[in-house]
Amino acid sequence: MGLTNDSTGIKAVDSGLIIKKMSPDDKVIAVAGNPNVGKSTVFNNLTGLNQHTGNWPGKTVTNAQGYCHYGGSTYVLVDIPGTYSLMAHSAEEEVARNFICFGEPDAVIVVCDATCLERNFNLVLQTLEITEKVVVCVNLMDEAKKKNIKIDFNALSDKLGVPVIGTTARKKKSLDNLMQGVEQLLSEPKEKAPYKIEYHQPIEDAIAIVEAAIKQRAIKINSRWLSLKLLAYDKTLMTALNEYLGYDLLEDEEIKQALMQAHGLIRANGISKEALYDNIVSCVVRTAEHICSDTVHFEKINYNARDRKIDKILTNKITGFPIMFALLLGIFWLTITGANYPSALLSDGLFWLQDRISDAFLYCGAPKWLHGMLVLGVFRVLAWVVSVMLPPMAIFFPLFTLLEDLGYLPRVAFNLDKYFKKCCACGKQALTMCMGFGCNAAGIIGCRIIDSPRERLIAIITNNFVPCNGRFPTLIAILTMFFVGAAAGPFSSVLSAFLLTCIIILGIFMTFLISKILSKTILKGVASSFTLELPPYRKPQVGRVIVRSIFDRTLFVLGRAVVVAAPAGLIIWLMANISIGSMTLLAHCSGFLDPFAKLLGMDGVILLAFILGFPANEIVVPIIIMAYMAAGSIIELDSLWDLKQLLVDNGWTWITAISTMLFSLMHWPCSTTCLTIKKETQSLKWTAISFLVPTAVGIIVCFAFSNIARLFV
Repeated sequence: MGLTNDSTGIKAVDSGLIIKKMSPDDKVIAVAGNPNVGKSTVFNNLTGLNQHTGNWPGKTVTNAQGYCHYGGSTYVLVDIPGTYSLMAHSAEEEVARNFICFGEPDAVIVVCDATCLERNFNLVLQTLEITEKVVVCVNLMDEAKKKNIKIDFNALSDKLGVPVIGTTARKKKSLDNLMQGVEQLLSEPKEKAPYKIEYHQPIEDAIAIVEAAIKQRAIKINSRWLSLKLLAYDKTLMTALNEYLGYDLLEDEEIKQALMQAHGLIRANGISKEALYDNIVSCVVRTAEHICSDTVHFEKINYNARDRKIDKILTNKITGFPIMFALLLGIFWLTITGANYPSALLSDGLFWLQDRISDAFLYCGAPKWLHGMLVLGVFRVLAWVVSVMLPPMAIFFPLFTLLEDLGYLPRVAFNLDKYFKKCCACGKQALTMCMGFGCNAAGIIGCRIIDSPRERLIAIITNNFVPCNGRFPTLIAILTMFFVGAAAGPFSSVLSAFLLTCIIILGIFMTFLISKILSKTILKGVASSFTLELPPYRKPQVGRVIVRSIFDRTLFVLGRAVVVAAPAGLIIWLMANISIGSMTLLAHCSGFLDPFAKLLGMDGVILLAFILGFPANEIVVPIIIMAYMAAGSIIELDSLWDLKQLLVDNGWTWITAISTMLFSLMHWPCSTTCLTIKKETQSLKWTAISFLVPTAVGIIVCFAFSNIARLFV
């Protein structure tokens, strides 16, 4: 297999996705599969680094395309979203279904998990109803071997009427057979028709009635599958179908009459619309069971005994939560400890660069105000954001991704599922909450995995209650100065991580509480059910994890923060250097906010710092320092103990410290997160609610704490 990077031709397929071809003869291959089956590993190893990503038209769901050269031909591979079914219930499932149906791929590779083939075959059978050009890739054969699972590929291929090929996607050589199967499928005439699901007789008769009418129309879609979908009406599918055809199929009189006759036949046999859907699903499931019954063999009943033993510990009521919090503590300790040196190094380097830029301005004779705006304002804020934000993210995201690859995060969702269900929310919210620790914007994007729009909104609104990397510096600095102290010595980082974990637990508690309140007020509803897959434990691919987490997450989030931090630096510099009377704008604004801030246990400077820190939470502490020292630009003190003395001299007490931490934990999302919420919800209303809910909660909690605490002082 060889790879190439050039793309000279472009083809727009009917799904709306632009497919970049190297030549008109290139074949487009869709790569489909359930989540956690190694689909992305298959795609990545076939395409190498020869990929590009974007968004599906009209959707926030991302796509990946890549090129694979095999046997003298070039294949354009499209990694469609992971889905359990083509009976779409989410944006991801809609995208997967629509691309297979209307994207006109030359073939579809359906990747399956060899350790649970029966369940994966539901998607295979649904895909075969749409197209005959299917290659079944039975992946994770190494894990199947460990669990003594034997698969008869020849028998499976004979039953399904399409190539069935076993692979271990981590080993590139095993994918040669897969591409050979694709090549043969596209170049050789089919000897056998693909497997056809047999539905109950009334449904089969109804399909025949509608299919007879559809066959009279020259439609490039499998007429049997389309007849079935017209009977089990799906609004999203009909919308996509009408866009594909360019007209409303249901306006056709003959098809309309055929549907009326077919529905009459179904009702006459006592089958309701809901029962029709259940019948279709049950037939697919039973067919998958039948196909696997004599082709997949388990030599030992307890083939997954190892995973079950581990799960008995990790998902146990007694041990599950302590282990979960211990891992959280460990990750925070590694992040705090590991980020200190590179953060200081990066800060020194960027501020050295600032001095060189200042020298250049001086050499050119640039006016002081221009140097102040661009260097002491814009560049210095950017330097602070990059030096404070990049090292923790570069450590946290790979650690988080390693847990994800290992298969532990679904266990976290399992542990928290019943608590989210009690709040009428979705257990998958536990995963989006974990993503928010690195960056709340990433957590918001992660909410796409939640199918229910109501539950997705709850997850989006409450995601801000877990602190991101931008808020960690503020929390850690205050904890270290006021509650850890120099006496802790070498154990200070451990104690800081422990106290930070306690704050995180408070944030998780608030997530549950606000989720419950939202589900009983503006987002009423019953918690939906969902299939929570506990994938087998796997050895993470450390090198790929580090590269993926740094490029896909760390640099992506940092880029967004930099874009919004630059203008913020300019505004802050202007406010600190423009005076009205004897005071700067910064002093006027903090004085105006002071009475309200005192009610919350803070002062006007702290509250103003949070407001000006809206573009990037990393700059909150520098703004506080700048305002207290009446400096005209953001500065950095030499040590935390110098900073503590400055804060104490300006009236800080332990009440101020805790109130500031509480407000840091519970206040409005940053601008990057707000923009992401707007993009994900496509609604200013829900963006405003997502901004106001944590803000209102933060104000209430700080007011209650500070006033109760003052009673005991």
